[in-house]
Amino acid sequence: MSGGIELVMIGADGGPERGHGGSARAADGARTLADALPGRTFDAGTRGSTVTHPPADADANTLLTAVRQAAQRPARWLVVGLVGQLVADPRGRRVALVTAGSTPDNAYRRGLAWDWITSAMVHGAQEETLLIVDAVADRDTWAALQREDGAGELLGHSRVPLWGRIGRWSAGRRGRDGVLPGAEGSFSWALGRVLEHGVPGAPAAVGPLDLQPAVEGQLGWGEPANAGEARLLVPRDGGRLLMRNRAAVRGALAGLPFSDELLAVLWRESAPTDPPSA
Repeated sequence: MSGGIELVMIGADGGPERGHGGSARAADGARTLADALPGRTFDAGTRGSTVTHPPADADANTLLTAVRQAAQRPARWLVVGLVGQLVADPRGRRVALVTAGSTPDNAYRRGLAWDWITSAMVHGAQEETLLIVDAVADRDTWAALQREDGAGELLGHSRVPLWGRIGRWSAGRRGRDGVLPGAEGSFSWALGRVLEHGVPGAPAAVGPLDLQPAVEGQLGWGEPANAGEARLLVPRDGGRLLMRNRAAVRGALAGLPFSDELLAVLWRESAPTDPPSA
């Protein structure tokens, strides 16, 4: 088994349909994750990571093919990012990521079904998986996701840990609950900033639980009035994917004018050859 990481970052833009405006910045979020994650993964780093970043206007078949192809390549990790707007089927039992060309009548049928993604990940060639989610849901989809006997059960897959945020959104509505995935204040934006700057005082190798407080701080999380307007997702076991904490090196070498290249060398020299699981 290879020690590398397969990263598939999907930002699906639902197009000009007003009701799918929650996906308008999805491409930005996927690009942020595609840029931020490879250089921070402790197992492999940039050279050991294969990044797939499909076009934002791709159809569901193209997006699913990208995930399936990545899942077939031997690696230690498969990390998939889903950024955009979710829509539920009429029965409220399944959800899909809205893709380009969708209309209100066919958005679920044309979208990238959540269970297609998790099935591809479960049957992949990797030892570990992680699904990063930065999404919003309209009123009906939000209600379906709150029901454990409906679409909400999709968020509890035992073999596909989730990390991210699903917010409530409605066309034309403004406010904190209207933050678009990929835009300032979204989960992908917050995670990108935390990975860029690091977490002072945290270990050199950090997992999702180590990063979560800093990510929530970027989100401005914690205001009771907004507690019901978004759902934060954290891996049940704390998340086994380890990432480099830039602040650990920066704190040790504060004030010294080292280049990024030299810092990268110092990372390699100081990092354990077999980092412990988080």
